[in-house]
Amino acid sequence: MEINEQRHTAEQTVRALVQMSHRGPRDLALTTDQRRPTPGPGEYLIRVGAAGVNFADVMQTHGTYGGGPRAPYVAGFEAAGEIVGVGPGVESPLPLGTHVVGTGPGAFAQYMTMSAPGVLPVPSGWSDAEALGLVLNWATALAALKPLGEVKAGETVLVHAAAGGVGQAAVRLARHFGARVIATASPAKHDAVEALGVGDVLDSRRPDLAEEITRLVGGVDLVLESVGQDTFSTSLSVTKPFTGRIVVFGAASGEATVTTHDLVFTHQVQIKGLHIGALAAAAPSLYRSLLAEIEALIALGVYPPGAPHVHPLAEGPAVLRQLEAGQTFGKHALDPWR
Repeated sequence: MEINEQRHTAEQTVRALVQMSHRGPRDLALTTDQRRPTPGPGEYLIRVGAAGVNFADVMQTHGTYGGGPRAPYVAGFEAAGEIVGVGPGVESPLPLGTHVVGTGPGAFAQYMTMSAPGVLPVPSGWSDAEALGLVLNWATALAALKPLGEVKAGETVLVHAAAGGVGQAAVRLARHFGARVIATASPAKHDAVEALGVGDVLDSRRPDLAEEITRLVGGVDLVLESVGQDTFSTSLSVTKPFTGRIVVFGAASGEATVTTHDLVFTHQVQIKGLHIGALAAAAPSLYRSLLAEIEALIALGVYPPGAPHVHPLAEGPAVLRQLEAGQTFGKHALDPWR
């Protein structure tokens, strides 16, 4: 079942960004002859309005993202757009023409498929681009803070990479839940984080980062760790023994290690791993509860429409290179029709 089936049948090829190798964003190429996908069982066919750019996309271009696609592949995995087709077996499908946000393979293209249970309708009055992050950045931040991080009012939360998409969502949510936020970001991005109401924004690369955090708060109850090598030792040293938690959902600066000896004798903290896609697959009821809570947060005004920097599709390789170099802040998106 598709909207204007005859018109879409004629559109058998689409514009897309294809990753040709695992040598990084330099081998991400714009093509105009990619075959339009067909929705499989339990899937929607989406006419993409805006595709989100994430650090996981950078990792995939190098082949270092666990379970990621092998080159060549159509890049991207987060998007918002219009449902124009429904595959077999979708229970109570949303009407054709509904705009949704979700994840699926090949988002850096004019058309993609999404698993029907994992999509959310774009909130009324929002554009596709404004809804990006709903089921990825905000779901990751919420999962890290609530079911995994068990944050409570009055606790102190350390958010690394606070100027990024997940970081900004985490800052907003932590403050909504009544926590004190300590944030790290590069100096050029401090204004963006301070604008979210954070008074303590620190340079993530300062050599005395751990000492400064300890001076400010003594110790933190929860760390949201997405940087890895550059900050992980600090995260370990400032987290309160035994009761403190570290939720790890990325390693943008490279891998970090911790040993059993560390955990027994030096840093007696709780470390939890988070991959939102794996959580959705392994604990679908928990994932659905996260999406339901996000909808409630939208209704309360805690989650405002996003304001991503939207680029033409052809600029995708350059945007990924800037993201890899740490030269971006906030959410970035691609418009496959430009």
